[in-house]
Amino acid sequence: MNGDVEYVDDVATAFADLVVRDAPHTIALSGGGTARRCYEALAARSGIDWPSITVLFGDERVVPVRSTDSNEGMARQELLDHVPVARVLSLVDLGADAYDALLQEMGPIDLVHLGLGPDGHTASLFPGSHALDVVDRLVVRTEARQPPLVDRLTFTLSAIARARHVVFTVDGEEKADAWRRVRSGEDLPAGRVAADRVTWFVSRELAG
Repeated sequence: MNGDVEYVDDVATAFADLVVRDAPHTIALSGGGTARRCYEALAARSGIDWPSITVLFGDERVVPVRSTDSNEGMARQELLDHVPVARVLSLVDLGADAYDALLQEMGPIDLVHLGLGPDGHTASLFPGSHALDVVDRLVVRTEARQPPLVDRLTFTLSAIARARHVVFTVDGEEKADAWRRVRSGEDLPAGRVAADRVTWFVSRELAG
């Protein structure tokens, strides 16, 4: 695995503090329960120049934004509907090809937020997925490896590697085994992530 590990009491607070410090102008959001708590914390935080920030999504299920399975829908509910961001670039609305072209044109994203799945996946890059080996695209459509069984859109490892700062937030007992495996150097998708800076905020409960 790459990057610096910080064991923290509250990963959501640590993430919000980092966003304030980094002051990104482009940020790619994630999905899942830990991300939801991070975005709740971010919505309550002052000192962020929201009108200067463009929001992207690192992965998404191919479902309507209003679906409870939508990462964008969750992010809007917890954060984006409450802060005046410059613009939101919807991954599901644009699709893989248009988003790929958009990323190529934009250049490096300032901050990419990622999580860790119990199987070691991150974004929608699952163990054994063909998407892990894609090097000539920044965004691909890929098959689901866990419910809900709908196709997904995801940044590739190449797209993530272009980021100026990648931040993982890892919390919950169900992540303990995956974190142990990543930390030990097992070849899991999350462990393959590399970028200029990679920071892991991990709950102290998983430090053992």
